[in-house]
Amino acid sequence: MLKKRKLSEASIPTSSMADIAFLLLIFFLVATVIDVDTGIGMTLPELSDLEPPPVSKDRMAALLINETGDVLLNGEAISLFQIKNTLKPRIQSKIDLPSNKKLIVSLKTDRKTVYNAYIQALDQVKMAFFEVRDEYSNSRFGNKYNDLSEDEQKEVKEAVPIIISIAEPEQVTK
Repeated sequence: MLKKRKLSEASIPTSSMADIAFLLLIFFLVATVIDVDTGIGMTLPELSDLEPPPVSKDRMAALLINETGDVLLNGEAISLFQIKNTLKPRIQSKIDLPSNKKLIVSLKTDRKTVYNAYIQALDQVKMAFFEVRDEYSNSRFGNKYNDLSEDEQKEVKEAVPIIISIAEPEQVTK
């Protein structure tokens, strides 16, 4: 009599499964790019022993941000999001003047100012300058600033220079 042969069950060899998982883990750790915040890209001027030239008050827009996030523009309280719309007319009024008469925006903070408020204020100031540049380039050349040639962009930069003075934060005393 023939005995019935027992069929062996199909199985997947798992002895090397841990090695494969470990190699995949190492591969993804090595191949993954981690985005690192590099900070604010700003070009700082060279250190100089010379005294800065005097600047008339009509050329200055003094922004002060205190530790609670309140914003003062030339001593008047405004909202953080009103900075752009308040600065634009002042920038536009200085377009036709020589370069030593252009608007300077001085941004000053308190040592305990929230970093986010500082960045938002700086963004508002830059947006005001960028929008004035776009409007000027559109009226002068019929295109937005980014669509202009290098020579045309240079002309727009000379007409609407971005002059922002980052003032040293004031010391907080208790």
